[in-house]
Amino acid sequence: MENKKTEKIKKCPYCGKTENQIKAGFNASGTQRCKCKECKRYYTLEPKKHEYSEETRELALKIYYSGVSARGAAKILKMNKSNIANWIKKTKK
Repeated sequence: MENKKTEKIKKCPYCGKTENQIKAGFNASGTQRCKCKECKRYYTLEPKKHEYSEETRELALKIYYSGVSARGAAKILKMNKSNIANWIKKTKK
């Protein structure tokens, strides 16, 4: 009975069909993947966003412009230094 409720929720984002949607394991972040038997494509039901909040970006830029290197700011915030370098490039334009 529970299975029928989850079948109604599954909708292919490519073809829009709700029939013939099957579970197809999990992706690297641990969210459920599905496969549409109609268009043969895989999709994730509720994909996780892989982005930092605006407050985190502002804090990283404040740290950088206060005199700390991008690498140092990345160490403080425990993130990849290329993220901060990309944000700096965007603000300089």
